[in-house]
Amino acid sequence: MFSQTDHHYMALAIKLAKQGHYTTSPNPRVGCVLVNNATGKDKIIGSGFHQKAGQGHAEVNALADARLNNDSLIKGATAYVTLEPCSHFGRTPPCAQALINAGITRVVAAMVDPNPEVSGRGLTMLAQAGIKAESGLLENEAKTLNRGFIKLMTQALPYVRVKLAASLDGKTAMKNGESKWITSPEARKDVQRLRAESCAIISGADSILSDNAKMTVRWSELGELQQCYKEEDIRQPLRVVIDSQNRLTPELTFFNINSPILIISTLKEQPLENLPKWPHFVEQVQLPTIKNNVGQSKINLTKLLTTLAERGLNEVLVESGANLAGAFIEQNLADELILYQAPKLMGGDGKNLVEMPTIMALSQAKSLKIMDVRPVGCDIRITARLTKNT
Repeated sequence: MFSQTDHHYMALAIKLAKQGHYTTSPNPRVGCVLVNNATGKDKIIGSGFHQKAGQGHAEVNALADARLNNDSLIKGATAYVTLEPCSHFGRTPPCAQALINAGITRVVAAMVDPNPEVSGRGLTMLAQAGIKAESGLLENEAKTLNRGFIKLMTQALPYVRVKLAASLDGKTAMKNGESKWITSPEARKDVQRLRAESCAIISGADSILSDNAKMTVRWSELGELQQCYKEEDIRQPLRVVIDSQNRLTPELTFFNINSPILIISTLKEQPLENLPKWPHFVEQVQLPTIKNNVGQSKINLTKLLTTLAERGLNEVLVESGANLAGAFIEQNLADELILYQAPKLMGGDGKNLVEMPTIMALSQAKSLKIMDVRPVGCDIRITARLTKNT
């Protein structure tokens, strides 16, 4: 169905889409390459990618690039785009119509729009205008780019990564709480990349209080990303803290940085107006609790994720202690685990990696599929996906 040439240009479009990896969220990462074959020889006449929500989509940017080169070459060209061109008016006009107006005669999309309300409509609009519209080329690669966007569109939930760091024997701190630093500086810098690509970071009050954590993206630690992005283009993710006992206070270092914070507390008798007066960038939301299988009353994490999804946040990073990280895994709310394992042995009295009190038998153990293993500094980074127990 697709030629080797088609594969080549779609691969270029996917490479372009990756340039928006840290800036487009919560919009999808999309790349587009325009190719003219009027002389019998392929020529790239324009290319572009979606850089930021509210700005031009990949197709519009590629058309603008082509017009700078030679407007007449656009007519009869083929557009390779990593996501089905949109067919509706949002913050920008529909890209499908822009391609029609420009005289494009063939459109190859890597995947259809995962939004069930608009899926296929862009391709249909193109076909009805007489354009040859195809999809499915390098589809898996395109889907990998936008796991969060796809999950939000299909399940109304964000894609959840749980970041973990431990010694070789699975300990996150000594018995007395000492934990700085188990992993290497390179691993800690790598975590900054994870934060930068996330819409939100979820942590617990314990982590904020015990580690004096800020949970922000530190530009100084982004390494090679500094060469690809301007500092102002790397947005700070929403910092979400579960504080069910209302222990946080405005004087903490956590609140010294002016970036959005969402404090999650429980539905108690104490009304919000009686809680501390937070800085203007802090919002507090009260959510219901649920009891787990061992009778513990905890914040309803599914409701929390739904709340974030309703705000359009599609990629969430959980950076927390053993109890909260374990709860996300235990309740099957985590999609992916990222474990930094240091070449250290800390002994049996150290603190465990995760706590999952309802796991009482081996048959209940959570199954993982290892997707990637690589060295980061002197540590090992393991990326794994949660799979259903069989």
